[in-house]
Amino acid sequence: MTRVLVIDDEGSIRETILLVLRRNGFEAYGVENGIEGLKQARKRLPDLIVCDVRMELVDGYQVLTAIRNDPTTASIPFILITAEQARADIRHGMDLGADDFLTKPFTSSEILSAVNARLQKHKMLIQQAENKLEQLRYQLSTSLPHELRTPLNGVLGYADILRKQFAELEPMEVSQMAERIYKNGKRLHRLVENFLIYAQIEILKMDYQKIESLRKTRTPDIGKIIDVLARQRAYESDRSMDLDLQLESADVAISSDYFSKIFEELFDNAIRYSRKGSPLHIHSSCAGREFVLQVQDNGRGMTPEQLHSIGAYMQFERKIYEQQGSGLGLTVAKRLAELHGGTLRMKSEYGKGTTSTVILPLAPGNGEVGPTPPS
Repeated sequence: MTRVLVIDDEGSIRETILLVLRRNGFEAYGVENGIEGLKQARKRLPDLIVCDVRMELVDGYQVLTAIRNDPTTASIPFILITAEQARADIRHGMDLGADDFLTKPFTSSEILSAVNARLQKHKMLIQQAENKLEQLRYQLSTSLPHELRTPLNGVLGYADILRKQFAELEPMEVSQMAERIYKNGKRLHRLVENFLIYAQIEILKMDYQKIESLRKTRTPDIGKIIDVLARQRAYESDRSMDLDLQLESADVAISSDYFSKIFEELFDNAIRYSRKGSPLHIHSSCAGREFVLQVQDNGRGMTPEQLHSIGAYMQFERKIYEQQGSGLGLTVAKRLAELHGGTLRMKSEYGKGTTSTVILPLAPGNGEVGPTPPS
């Protein structure tokens, strides 16, 4: 039976809601204040909470904040009851994580409609999460072992040759093998790093206090970071002549490490899936209170289905193309942008190329420094 917790300090309203819910097959129970409501929520883990906004001691907003900050209760659907209709109050509740509002006075049918709608939506979200988890399990079991083994086998193979035949090898051969060991090690390190960041993001996304703290970080003069990273990666890939930089710099609300990760994943994707000699465009600008970064290539591009399927461990046409990659990098970049209040959009035409656009908030009191001079 579906459990619903009702928190309201007005006994008549609380009992009315409980009566309506019980008559319609719900296991409903009520408490008269926010403190007791939090205790019952943590103890009994209801399927849904209905809570009044205006209460003494602990009000509905405080209850909601506590519910969302507790991992054991964070996903419980939450409906706020208020006598106010001001948009600012409703917006405040939604910002804190409320799923819906009921405005007094309300009818029995409105109560049932709101409760059923929230429960149905929650059920759909759970089903979507389970589907994604199943997809994740499948992709882990198919692509991850290969992604880990390929660079690891390279490291072990070349190291074994050096160990057993060192005296017979020419210095140039030793140098070449050492370089291949290094590249395979770097690839393995990056894969592990992406998995760790992905796991960290999954933990962080339900911790609203840490997210708020994260969004207060800033990176000044971000154009210089883009310039240095782009030139270094293009040089390493022998693509320096393909690089086209048009950069406007600014102070952006994100740490330099996380921004560097976003940029590296997008730029490496552009390099990996385009041919040497084709242009690699990197453009940044400020629009209002937002910083916009675009990375564009004229490579093989993606179909609409492939764009829609971008996610952890997703790979496309592995049997056709030799480039390696778990697909996790793009997901990490997307999640990091969203974690900082931004977005990542990808526009692609199969056979013609891909444009990745990252939009991030400018830091408060941003001091734009204008275009980054060429170096």
